[in-house]
Amino acid sequence: MNARNNELGCIEFGQDLSLLGKQRSDETTMTLGHQGEVSGSSMMSERKEHDRRFPVRLTLAQRIVVAEVFPKFSERLRLDEPNQRIVSLTLDELKVICKKVAPAIRQADSGMTRTSLRHVLDITERAVEHFQGVGVIPARERIYQFKITLKDIKPPIWRRIQVRDCTLDKLHERIQTAMGWTNSHLHHFQIEDTLYGDPWLLDENFVEMNYKDSMVMMLSKILPKSGKRFHFEYEYDFGDSWWHQVLFEGCLRVEPGQRYPLCLEGERACPPEDVGGTSGYEEFLVSVADPDDDRHQERLEWIGGSFDPENFDPEKATKRMRRGLPDWRKMA
Repeated sequence: MNARNNELGCIEFGQDLSLLGKQRSDETTMTLGHQGEVSGSSMMSERKEHDRRFPVRLTLAQRIVVAEVFPKFSERLRLDEPNQRIVSLTLDELKVICKKVAPAIRQADSGMTRTSLRHVLDITERAVEHFQGVGVIPARERIYQFKITLKDIKPPIWRRIQVRDCTLDKLHERIQTAMGWTNSHLHHFQIEDTLYGDPWLLDENFVEMNYKDSMVMMLSKILPKSGKRFHFEYEYDFGDSWWHQVLFEGCLRVEPGQRYPLCLEGERACPPEDVGGTSGYEEFLVSVADPDDDRHQERLEWIGGSFDPENFDPEKATKRMRRGLPDWRKMA
């Protein structure tokens, strides 16, 4: 529970919710198809699932304002009991509260009522996220799936990977090894309007460009709690400027016996390092494919004798991901 929630004294997503989340995730098998669409195969009847209730913790003031907006809930709100109490509500009821409380805030006749209603809205919105989003899968059993696509290259060069929760710096390593890069240049992430990078590598630029620290920022802190698809950017080699789209496709549970990280699939070889970016790579492909090109032999020798742009093996990529990158800090 973060500091803001402590100050509000509204809800504790602690043991009660964690246990219920585990129970709920045990009853629903979450899968991700190749297109990253999340589907649920419920082991319960639709009616039973519809009637399932989830615990939220409300203060007496918050329970009172809920009762004023929803008189039919009064008996279940334990209005005769002081302090915080756990109230059990169905997912549909939580959604209705979210929908109705927002206009009630504007119509409230006192500041105290408005404050209580705002807290109720915050509680119920987070509860809905928790019980139908990523939170249904316990953190220790949660796998994040991404599709990484190199931008401005056709036909596309891409990888689909599965990883456990980790820092952005570790995700950088997963992208490098899945794609086939060698971690020979600087990198950063751009997530909405914020840049994330390694303060050791970026040096004075880290402060000047207002970077956030990728060494400590976890995936679970930046990805939507709802589990909805979300994309951000990753740039590698500020000279060649290889921009990648990183698409979060959803979460799923670990498969028994499966090791992670994992490269599920992908297409086409990674461009050579220092080839000159997207335009340089296009020229390179033309040269190596045409024996009559002026630079054909030169570029073949530079690349080691041969280059197949269609070559990609997800099993080899998985091995590279699990082997990881050398720790340059220890080598320095």
